[in-house]
Amino acid sequence: MPILLAVSFCHLLNDVMQSLLASLYPLFKASYSLDFVQIGLLTMAFQVTASLLQPGVGIVADRWPMPFSLPVGMASTFCGLVLLGNAGSFALLLAAACLIGLGSAIFHPEASRVARLASGGRHGLAQSLFQVGGNMGSAAGPLLAAFIVLPFGQGSVAWLSPIAMIGVVVLWRVGAWYTDHRARHVGKPAASRALPLPRGKVAMAFGLLVLLTATKNVYIASISSYFTFYLIEQFALGVRDAQLMLFLFLGAAAAGTFLGGPIGDRFGARFVIWFSILGVIPFALMLPYANLFWTGVLSIVIGLVFSSAFSAIVVFAQDLVPGRVGMIAGVFFGLAFGAGGLGAALLGSFADSHGIAFVYRVCSYLPLLGLLTILLPRIPRRH
Repeated sequence: MPILLAVSFCHLLNDVMQSLLASLYPLFKASYSLDFVQIGLLTMAFQVTASLLQPGVGIVADRWPMPFSLPVGMASTFCGLVLLGNAGSFALLLAAACLIGLGSAIFHPEASRVARLASGGRHGLAQSLFQVGGNMGSAAGPLLAAFIVLPFGQGSVAWLSPIAMIGVVVLWRVGAWYTDHRARHVGKPAASRALPLPRGKVAMAFGLLVLLTATKNVYIASISSYFTFYLIEQFALGVRDAQLMLFLFLGAAAAGTFLGGPIGDRFGARFVIWFSILGVIPFALMLPYANLFWTGVLSIVIGLVFSSAFSAIVVFAQDLVPGRVGMIAGVFFGLAFGAGGLGAALLGSFADSHGIAFVYRVCSYLPLLGLLTILLPRIPRRH
């Protein structure tokens, strides 16, 4: 449990720093006269950097575990944060976003492996604890932006860089535990990599999980990247009030992420995926047509229900393709960033040409692809 809490805490620190990027979009838009396409490019630079590198990092780590890559990833995020606070041009903002994405690519696969190693068999709980740290960090980012960075300006971003140094110290200790754990298990037989289902069925199910994750994260990106702009335009909210509304959504997403893991341990990951992906459909369809009060309520419900799926999807994929924890973490955490980034860039162009309200009407139909969940097979239980 101390190790699970440590990696969850560092996931919180990591994602606090990452979420500052999206939280500062209104400030950057005003300071650098950016259009929505450039806002989308910033998101894409951050997320696609992580997406392209994470699966490769995970595959390498499955073969050659790298315990002390964890503090290295946090150090990259630290450098990106310092550059973000001191950037004087759009090109430097893109470079800062890439450094933060690189830190994410290095951190997530090995941290996810550590969480599974320390789980004691409760893989859903471990994955939820790990992931909820990230969600809490993402929720805290808009608060830091609203109460520190917006009042004091872009340079105050660098004031938050000591957060990364705390993460480096904690992850160095986690790396030492990871090294000791591997030393104590030298000579023991490796975990079986035998597939629980025929190869064709595994490939179909894996592809379906990838599609569900992509759909979910494009939709989440439409909220995390553009929700503040939507609220300002649609309801004439101030920037701070819009940031607080975004915090409510991200806080609900953190709660949903935590609840999904223990429920999955009790009833199975497949049940949680069904409930989450299908349960969010009516609320997503209502969101673009709601008034301010119901927009707040629906965004909380959507964050709570939709986010419960991610931990279950990761655990289901790890059971589907056993013995490849790093690769699974790299694909799904990387895909989460990459699909969201590509979606953000595409949605930005639509927002410029058709308006932000049009984007939310189009995105409301994305969760309907969750009906494909019916094709997910049952995985035989291992004794």
